[in-house]
Amino acid sequence: MASIRARRGKLFVDFRYMNMRCRETTNLTDTPANRKKLAKIIEKMEAEITLGIFDYATYFPKSERAQEMNALADRAEACISRNPTFRQFSEIWYEEKKIEWRPSYRQKTQIILNKYLLPEFGGKAVHAIKKPDLLTFRSSLAKVRYGKDGQSSLSVARINQIMILLRMILEEASDRHEFEMPYKNIKNLKQARPDVNPFTLSEVWLILKHVRADYKPYYTTRFFTGMRTSEIDGLKWDCINFDRREISICGALVNGEMGPTKTLGSQREIAMSQLVYNALQDQKSITYGKSEFVFCNSQGNPLEYRDVNRRIWKPTLALLGLKHRRAYQTRHTAATLWLAAGENPEWIARQMGHSSTEMLFRVYSRYVPDITRQDGSAMDNLLLASKEKLTGASNSSGAEALITNAQTDKETSQ
Repeated sequence: MASIRARRGKLFVDFRYMNMRCRETTNLTDTPANRKKLAKIIEKMEAEITLGIFDYATYFPKSERAQEMNALADRAEACISRNPTFRQFSEIWYEEKKIEWRPSYRQKTQIILNKYLLPEFGGKAVHAIKKPDLLTFRSSLAKVRYGKDGQSSLSVARINQIMILLRMILEEASDRHEFEMPYKNIKNLKQARPDVNPFTLSEVWLILKHVRADYKPYYTTRFFTGMRTSEIDGLKWDCINFDRREISICGALVNGEMGPTKTLGSQREIAMSQLVYNALQDQKSITYGKSEFVFCNSQGNPLEYRDVNRRIWKPTLALLGLKHRRAYQTRHTAATLWLAAGENPEWIARQMGHSSTEMLFRVYSRYVPDITRQDGSAMDNLLLASKEKLTGASNSSGAEALITNAQTDKETSQ
Protein backbone atom coordinates (compact mmCIF):
# COMPACT_ATOMS: atom_id res chain seq x y z
CA MET A 1 0.00 0.00 0.00
CA ALA A 2 1.57 3.28 -1.09
CA SER A 3 1.88 6.13 1.39
CA ILE A 4 2.18 9.88 1.02
CA ARG A 5 4.96 11.66 2.87
CA ALA A 6 6.57 15.08 2.88
CA ARG A 7 10.18 16.15 2.58
CA ARG A 8 11.39 19.76 2.43
CA GLY A 9 7.83 20.95 1.85
CA LYS A 10 7.25 18.65 -1.14
CA LEU A 11 5.15 15.49 -1.23
CA PHE A 12 6.71 12.18 -2.20
CA VAL A 13 5.28 8.72 -2.77
CA ASP A 14 6.57 5.65 -0.94
CA PHE A 15 5.45 2.44 -2.68
CA ARG A 16 6.50 -1.03 -3.76
CA TYR A 17 7.00 -2.08 -7.37
CA MET A 18 8.62 -5.23 -8.72
CA ASN A 19 9.15 -6.31 -5.09
CA MET A 20 11.30 -3.23 -4.55
CA ARG A 21 10.71 -0.20 -2.37
CA CYS A 22 10.42 2.97 -4.45
CA ARG A 23 10.35 6.58 -3.26
CA GLU A 24 9.69 9.33 -5.75
CA THR A 25 9.36 13.06 -5.11
CA THR A 26 6.61 15.09 -6.78
CA ASN A 27 6.31 18.80 -7.57
CA LEU A 28 3.31 19.12 -5.23
CA THR A 29 3.65 21.20 -2.09
CA ASP A 30 2.43 19.71 1.18
CA THR A 31 -1.15 20.96 1.42
CA PRO A 32 -4.40 19.08 2.24
CA ALA A 33 -5.69 19.69 -1.29
CA ASN A 34 -2.51 18.31 -2.86
CA ARG A 35 -2.52 15.28 -0.58
CA LYS A 36 -6.09 14.53 -1.69
CA LYS A 37 -5.10 14.98 -5.34
CA LEU A 38 -2.06 12.72 -4.95
CA ALA A 39 -4.13 10.05 -3.18
CA LYS A 40 -6.33 9.73 -6.28
CA ILE A 41 -3.29 9.45 -8.52
CA ILE A 42 -1.85 6.74 -6.27
CA GLU A 43 -5.11 4.78 -6.36
CA LYS A 44 -4.93 4.67 -10.16
CA MET A 45 -1.22 3.88 -10.07
CA GLU A 46 -1.72 0.90 -7.73
CA ALA A 47 -4.50 -0.46 -9.93
CA GLU A 48 -2.18 -0.31 -12.95
CA ILE A 49 0.57 -2.07 -10.99
CA THR A 50 -1.83 -4.86 -10.10
CA LEU A 51 -3.01 -5.20 -13.70
CA GLY A 52 0.57 -5.18 -15.00
CA ILE A 53 0.15 -2.07 -17.15
CA PHE A 54 2.05 0.40 -14.96
CA ASP A 55 4.58 2.57 -16.82
CA TYR A 56 7.09 3.98 -14.36
CA ALA A 57 8.29 6.70 -16.71
CA THR A 58 4.76 8.00 -17.31
CA TYR A 59 4.30 8.80 -13.63
CA PHE A 60 7.91 9.75 -12.84
CA PRO A 61 9.53 10.90 -16.13
CA LYS A 62 12.46 12.65 -14.39
CA SER A 63 13.30 9.70 -12.18
CA GLU A 64 16.73 8.12 -12.58
CA ARG A 65 15.13 4.71 -11.98
CA ALA A 66 12.44 4.98 -14.65
CA GLN A 67 14.37 3.25 -17.43
CA GLU A 68 15.68 0.53 -15.11
CA MET A 69 12.25 -0.22 -13.61
CA ASN A 70 10.52 -0.37 -17.00
CA ALA A 71 13.14 -2.81 -18.24
CA LEU A 72 12.57 -5.03 -15.21
CA ALA A 73 8.82 -4.79 -15.77
CA ASP A 74 9.19 -5.86 -19.41
CA ARG A 75 11.15 -8.97 -18.42
CA ALA A 76 8.70 -9.79 -15.63
CA GLU A 77 5.71 -9.29 -17.93
CA ALA A 78 7.18 -11.67 -20.48
CA CYS A 79 7.69 -14.27 -17.76
CA ILE A 80 4.24 -13.79 -16.26
CA SER A 81 2.51 -13.90 -19.63
CA ARG A 82 4.00 -17.34 -20.19
CA ASN A 83 3.82 -18.77 -16.71
CA PRO A 84 1.97 -16.69 -14.06
CA THR A 85 1.67 -17.88 -10.50
CA PHE A 86 -1.75 -18.30 -8.95
CA ARG A 87 -1.17 -15.13 -6.90
CA GLN A 88 -0.21 -13.08 -9.95
CA PHE A 89 -3.14 -14.27 -12.02
CA SER A 90 -5.70 -14.01 -9.19
CA GLU A 91 -4.71 -10.37 -8.58
CA ILE A 92 -5.27 -9.53 -12.24
CA TRP A 93 -8.52 -11.51 -12.29
CA TYR A 94 -9.83 -9.77 -9.17
CA GLU A 95 -9.09 -6.28 -10.50
CA GLU A 96 -10.91 -7.06 -13.74
CA LYS A 97 -13.92 -8.65 -12.06
CA LYS A 98 -14.53 -6.44 -9.04
CA ILE A 99 -16.41 -3.84 -11.08
CA GLU A 100 -19.18 -6.44 -11.50
CA TRP A 101 -19.58 -7.08 -7.77
CA ARG A 102 -21.21 -5.38 -4.83
CA PRO A 103 -18.83 -4.16 -2.08
CA SER A 104 -19.97 -6.97 0.22
CA TYR A 105 -19.12 -9.62 -2.39
CA ARG A 106 -15.72 -8.04 -3.00
CA GLN A 107 -15.03 -8.30 0.69
CA LYS A 108 -16.08 -11.96 0.82
CA THR A 109 -13.88 -12.73 -2.19
CA GLN A 110 -10.87 -11.05 -0.61
CA ILE A 111 -11.36 -13.03 2.60
CA ILE A 112 -11.46 -16.34 0.72
CA LEU A 113 -8.41 -15.43 -1.34
CA ASN A 114 -6.30 -14.23 1.58
CA LYS A 115 -7.36 -16.85 4.11
CA TYR A 116 -7.60 -20.00 2.01
CA LEU A 117 -6.55 -19.85 -1.64
CA LEU A 118 -3.38 -17.76 -1.64
CA PRO A 119 -1.73 -19.59 1.30
CA GLU A 120 -2.30 -22.89 -0.53
CA PHE A 121 -1.75 -22.01 -4.20
CA GLY A 122 -0.24 -18.49 -4.23
CA GLY A 123 3.29 -19.48 -5.21
CA LYS A 124 2.34 -22.22 -7.67
CA ALA A 125 2.18 -21.65 -11.42
CA VAL A 126 -1.46 -21.83 -12.48
CA HIS A 127 -0.74 -24.36 -15.20
CA ALA A 128 0.94 -26.66 -12.64
CA ILE A 129 -2.15 -26.98 -10.41
CA LYS A 130 -3.67 -30.42 -11.03
CA LYS A 131 -6.88 -32.17 -10.04
CA PRO A 132 -5.27 -34.14 -7.15
CA ASP A 133 -4.10 -30.81 -5.68
CA LEU A 134 -7.69 -29.55 -5.72
CA LEU A 135 -9.12 -32.66 -4.09
CA THR A 136 -6.41 -32.65 -1.42
CA PHE A 137 -7.11 -28.99 -0.72
CA ARG A 138 -10.85 -29.60 -0.41
CA SER A 139 -10.23 -32.44 2.05
CA SER A 140 -7.99 -30.17 4.12
CA LEU A 141 -10.79 -27.59 4.39
CA ALA A 142 -12.96 -30.14 6.18
CA LYS A 143 -10.26 -30.38 8.86
CA VAL A 144 -10.05 -26.65 9.52
CA ARG A 145 -10.97 -25.78 13.10
CA TYR A 146 -11.70 -22.36 14.56
CA GLY A 147 -13.38 -20.70 17.52
CA LYS A 148 -12.21 -20.31 21.09
CA ASP A 149 -12.60 -24.00 21.83
CA GLY A 150 -11.34 -25.09 18.42
CA GLN A 151 -14.41 -27.26 17.97
CA SER A 152 -16.06 -25.37 15.13
CA SER A 153 -15.46 -26.49 11.55
CA LEU A 154 -16.22 -25.11 8.12
CA SER A 155 -19.72 -25.84 6.88
CA VAL A 156 -20.33 -27.66 3.63
CA ALA A 157 -21.74 -24.44 2.19
CA ARG A 158 -18.56 -22.55 3.10
CA ILE A 159 -16.31 -25.23 1.58
CA ASN A 160 -18.36 -25.05 -1.63
CA GLN A 161 -18.01 -21.24 -1.71
CA ILE A 162 -14.23 -21.53 -1.46
CA MET A 163 -14.05 -24.18 -4.17
CA ILE A 164 -16.36 -22.28 -6.51
CA LEU A 165 -14.11 -19.22 -6.36
CA LEU A 166 -11.07 -21.42 -7.03
CA ARG A 167 -12.83 -22.95 -10.03
CA MET A 168 -13.71 -19.52 -11.45
CA ILE A 169 -10.07 -18.38 -11.30
CA LEU A 170 -8.66 -21.58 -12.80
CA GLU A 171 -11.28 -21.61 -15.53
CA GLU A 172 -10.29 -18.12 -16.66
CA ALA A 173 -6.59 -18.91 -16.35
CA SER A 174 -6.86 -22.09 -18.44
CA ASP A 175 -8.74 -20.18 -21.12
CA ARG A 176 -6.19 -17.36 -21.33
CA HIS A 177 -3.04 -19.43 -21.03
CA GLU A 178 -4.31 -22.44 -22.94
CA PHE A 179 -3.75 -25.30 -20.53
CA GLU A 180 -6.10 -28.11 -19.57
CA MET A 181 -8.63 -27.09 -16.96
CA PRO A 182 -7.85 -29.15 -13.82
CA TYR A 183 -11.26 -28.56 -12.25
CA LYS A 184 -13.04 -31.35 -14.13
CA ASN A 185 -15.78 -33.57 -12.75
CA ILE A 186 -15.39 -32.10 -9.27
CA LYS A 187 -18.92 -31.56 -8.03
CA ASN A 188 -20.04 -29.45 -5.13
CA LEU A 189 -20.42 -31.27 -1.83
CA LYS A 190 -24.03 -32.10 -1.07
CA GLN A 191 -25.56 -29.60 1.28
CA ALA A 192 -28.34 -30.02 3.78
CA ARG A 193 -31.61 -28.30 3.07
CA PRO A 194 -31.63 -24.54 3.64
CA ASP A 195 -31.95 -23.41 7.23
CA VAL A 196 -35.68 -22.74 7.11
CA ASN A 197 -37.45 -22.83 10.45
CA PRO A 198 -40.43 -20.45 10.36
CA PHE A 199 -42.46 -19.38 13.36
CA THR A 200 -46.02 -20.52 13.86
CA LEU A 201 -48.71 -17.87 13.77
CA SER A 202 -49.25 -18.16 17.54
CA GLU A 203 -45.50 -17.60 18.07
CA VAL A 204 -45.65 -14.51 15.85
CA TRP A 205 -48.44 -12.99 17.95
CA LEU A 206 -46.56 -13.87 21.13
CA ILE A 207 -43.39 -12.14 19.95
CA LEU A 208 -45.22 -9.02 18.77
CA LYS A 209 -47.06 -8.83 22.10
CA HIS A 210 -43.92 -8.94 24.22
CA VAL A 211 -41.20 -7.32 22.08
CA ARG A 212 -40.06 -3.89 23.21
CA ALA A 213 -42.72 -1.38 22.17
CA ASP A 214 -40.44 0.79 20.02
CA TYR A 215 -39.48 -2.27 17.97
CA LYS A 216 -43.00 -3.62 17.45
CA PRO A 217 -43.47 -1.79 14.08
CA TYR A 218 -40.08 -3.11 12.94
CA TYR A 219 -40.87 -6.75 13.63
CA THR A 220 -44.47 -6.44 12.44
CA THR A 221 -43.10 -5.25 9.10
CA ARG A 222 -40.55 -8.07 9.03
CA PHE A 223 -43.05 -10.81 9.82
CA PHE A 224 -45.70 -9.73 7.31
CA THR A 225 -43.67 -8.52 4.32
CA GLY A 226 -40.91 -11.14 3.95
CA MET A 227 -38.25 -8.45 3.59
CA ARG A 228 -34.60 -9.43 3.96
CA THR A 229 -32.63 -7.94 6.85
CA SER A 230 -30.57 -5.77 4.48
CA GLU A 231 -33.76 -4.55 2.78
CA ILE A 232 -35.67 -3.49 5.89
CA ASP A 233 -32.60 -1.97 7.53
CA GLY A 234 -31.99 0.09 4.38
CA LEU A 235 -35.66 1.02 3.89
CA LYS A 236 -36.15 4.75 3.37
CA TRP A 237 -39.26 6.87 3.67
CA ASP A 238 -39.23 7.79 -0.01
CA CYS A 239 -39.86 4.08 -0.72
CA ILE A 240 -43.13 4.07 1.27
CA ASN A 241 -46.34 4.90 -0.59
CA PHE A 242 -49.28 4.98 1.80
CA ASP A 243 -51.76 5.97 -0.92
CA ARG A 244 -50.97 2.90 -3.01
CA ARG A 245 -50.18 0.84 0.10
CA GLU A 246 -46.89 -0.28 -1.40
CA ILE A 247 -43.29 -0.61 -0.28
CA SER A 248 -40.66 -0.23 -2.99
CA ILE A 249 -37.55 -2.37 -2.53
CA CYS A 250 -34.78 -0.73 -4.56
CA GLY A 251 -31.71 -0.94 -2.31
CA ALA A 252 -30.12 -2.79 0.59
CA LEU A 253 -27.91 -1.93 3.55
CA VAL A 254 -24.85 -4.21 3.77
CA ASN A 255 -22.06 -3.61 6.29
CA GLY A 256 -23.35 -0.12 6.93
CA GLU A 257 -23.35 0.90 3.25
CA MET A 258 -26.30 1.31 0.93
CA GLY A 259 -26.05 -0.63 -2.30
CA PRO A 260 -28.16 -2.54 -4.82
CA THR A 261 -30.48 -5.37 -3.88
CA LYS A 262 -29.25 -8.96 -3.74
CA THR A 263 -30.42 -9.64 -7.29
CA LEU A 264 -32.13 -7.65 -10.02
CA GLY A 265 -35.33 -9.59 -9.31
CA SER A 266 -35.18 -8.46 -5.69
CA GLN A 267 -36.22 -4.98 -6.80
CA ARG A 268 -39.95 -5.16 -6.32
CA GLU A 269 -43.13 -3.69 -4.89
CA ILE A 270 -44.51 -5.24 -1.69
CA ALA A 271 -48.19 -4.81 -0.88
CA MET A 272 -48.98 -3.52 2.61
CA SER A 273 -51.43 -5.56 4.62
CA GLN A 274 -53.52 -3.61 7.12
CA LEU A 275 -51.19 -4.69 9.92
CA VAL A 276 -48.14 -3.41 8.06
CA TYR A 277 -49.92 -0.21 7.07
CA ASN A 278 -50.78 0.51 10.71
CA ALA A 279 -47.26 -0.38 11.88
CA LEU A 280 -45.64 1.99 9.37
CA GLN A 281 -48.07 4.76 10.30
CA ASP A 282 -47.01 4.32 13.92
CA GLN A 283 -43.37 4.42 12.87
CA LYS A 284 -43.96 7.53 10.78
CA SER A 285 -44.87 9.48 13.91
CA ILE A 286 -41.49 8.52 15.40
CA THR A 287 -38.84 8.82 12.68
CA TYR A 288 -40.37 10.63 9.68
CA GLY A 289 -38.61 13.96 9.19
CA LYS A 290 -35.85 12.98 11.62
CA SER A 291 -34.14 10.46 9.36
CA GLU A 292 -34.32 9.28 5.78
CA PHE A 293 -34.48 5.72 7.15
CA VAL A 294 -37.78 4.25 8.31
CA PHE A 295 -36.14 2.31 11.13
CA CYS A 296 -33.17 4.04 12.74
CA ASN A 297 -31.38 4.66 16.02
CA SER A 298 -31.62 7.76 18.18
CA GLN A 299 -29.02 9.53 16.00
CA GLY A 300 -31.05 8.90 12.85
CA ASN A 301 -28.58 6.35 11.50
CA PRO A 302 -29.78 3.00 10.11
CA LEU A 303 -30.05 0.06 12.49
CA GLU A 304 -27.06 -2.25 12.90
CA TYR A 305 -28.56 -5.73 12.77
CA ARG A 306 -25.96 -7.37 15.03
CA ASP A 307 -26.71 -4.82 17.74
CA VAL A 308 -30.48 -5.26 17.32
CA ASN A 309 -30.13 -9.03 17.50
CA ARG A 310 -28.07 -8.81 20.68
CA ARG A 311 -30.23 -6.26 22.51
CA ILE A 312 -33.75 -7.03 21.25
CA TRP A 313 -34.21 -10.24 19.24
CA LYS A 314 -32.33 -12.80 21.32
CA PRO A 315 -33.55 -11.54 24.73
CA THR A 316 -37.17 -11.54 23.51
CA LEU A 317 -36.99 -15.16 22.35
CA ALA A 318 -35.29 -16.15 25.61
CA LEU A 319 -37.95 -14.37 27.66
CA LEU A 320 -40.71 -16.27 25.85
CA GLY A 321 -38.91 -19.60 26.06
CA LEU A 322 -38.79 -19.91 22.27
CA LYS A 323 -36.02 -21.78 20.48
CA HIS A 324 -33.39 -19.37 19.19
CA ARG A 325 -33.67 -18.65 15.48
CA ARG A 326 -32.08 -16.03 13.27
CA ALA A 327 -34.20 -12.95 12.68
CA TYR A 328 -34.00 -13.88 8.98
CA GLN A 329 -36.62 -16.54 9.80
CA THR A 330 -39.19 -13.75 9.76
CA ARG A 331 -38.84 -13.81 5.96
CA HIS A 332 -39.48 -17.54 5.86
CA THR A 333 -42.43 -17.07 8.22
CA ALA A 334 -44.08 -14.58 5.86
CA ALA A 335 -43.80 -17.05 2.97
CA THR A 336 -45.37 -19.92 4.90
CA LEU A 337 -48.17 -17.73 6.26
CA TRP A 338 -49.04 -16.55 2.74
CA LEU A 339 -49.07 -20.12 1.48
CA ALA A 340 -51.18 -21.30 4.40
CA ALA A 341 -53.66 -18.50 3.75
CA GLY A 342 -54.09 -19.69 0.16
CA GLU A 343 -52.53 -16.68 -1.56
CA ASN A 344 -51.63 -17.05 -5.24
CA PRO A 345 -48.11 -18.61 -5.42
CA GLU A 346 -47.07 -16.28 -8.25
CA TRP A 347 -48.08 -13.27 -6.15
CA ILE A 348 -46.11 -14.64 -3.18
CA ALA A 349 -43.03 -15.15 -5.37
CA ARG A 350 -43.23 -11.52 -6.49
CA GLN A 351 -43.55 -10.31 -2.90
CA MET A 352 -40.47 -12.34 -1.92
CA GLY A 353 -38.43 -11.20 -4.92
CA HIS A 354 -38.18 -14.69 -6.44
CA SER A 355 -37.96 -15.01 -10.20
CA SER A 356 -40.37 -17.97 -10.22
CA THR A 357 -42.49 -20.14 -7.93
CA GLU A 358 -39.96 -23.01 -8.06
CA MET A 359 -38.09 -22.01 -4.93
CA LEU A 360 -41.33 -21.19 -3.17
CA PHE A 361 -42.63 -24.74 -3.47
CA ARG A 362 -39.25 -26.42 -3.05
CA VAL A 363 -38.34 -24.62 0.16
CA TYR A 364 -41.53 -23.49 1.86
CA SER A 365 -44.43 -25.76 0.98
CA ARG A 366 -43.39 -28.48 3.45
CA TYR A 367 -43.78 -25.99 6.30
CA VAL A 368 -47.40 -25.11 5.61
CA PRO A 369 -48.68 -28.02 7.75
CA ASP A 370 -46.86 -26.50 10.71
CA ILE A 371 -49.03 -23.42 10.28
CA THR A 372 -52.45 -24.88 9.48
CA ARG A 373 -52.33 -28.36 11.08
CA GLN A 374 -55.02 -29.29 8.54
CA ASP A 375 -53.22 -31.33 5.91
CA GLY A 376 -55.66 -33.54 4.03
CA SER A 377 -58.69 -31.57 5.18
CA ALA A 378 -59.31 -30.21 1.70
CA MET A 379 -59.77 -33.77 0.40
CA ASP A 380 -61.99 -34.65 3.37
CA ASN A 381 -64.16 -31.63 2.66
CA LEU A 382 -64.37 -32.52 -1.03
CA LEU A 383 -65.42 -36.10 -0.30
CA LEU A 384 -67.95 -34.99 2.31
CA ALA A 385 -69.49 -32.43 -0.02
CA SER A 386 -69.65 -34.99 -2.82
CA LYS A 387 -71.30 -37.55 -0.59
CA GLU A 388 -73.85 -35.06 0.70
CA LYS A 389 -74.68 -34.05 -2.86
CA LEU A 390 -75.11 -37.64 -3.89
CA THR A 391 -77.06 -38.92 -0.89
CA GLY A 392 -78.92 -35.79 0.17
CA ALA A 393 -78.34 -33.98 3.41
CA SER A 394 -81.67 -34.42 5.23
CA ASN A 395 -83.79 -37.21 3.63
CA SER A 396 -83.56 -40.33 1.50
CA SER A 397 -84.69 -38.66 -1.70
CA GLY A 398 -82.57 -38.42 -4.81
CA ALA A 399 -79.71 -40.85 -5.32
CA GLU A 400 -80.13 -42.45 -1.86
CA ALA A 401 -83.84 -43.13 -2.59
CA LEU A 402 -82.97 -44.68 -5.93
CA ILE A 403 -80.46 -46.98 -4.26
CA THR A 404 -83.00 -47.95 -1.57
CA ASN A 405 -85.75 -48.63 -4.16
CA ALA A 406 -83.39 -50.67 -6.28
CA GLN A 407 -82.47 -52.83 -3.30
CA THR A 408 -86.22 -53.28 -2.41
CA ASP A 409 -87.11 -54.27 -5.96
CA LYS A 410 -84.33 -56.84 -5.98
CA GLU A 411 -85.47 -58.34 -2.69
CA THR A 412 -89.10 -58.51 -3.92
CA SER A 413 -88.16 -60.27 -7.13
CA GLN A 414 -86.23 -62.86 -5.14
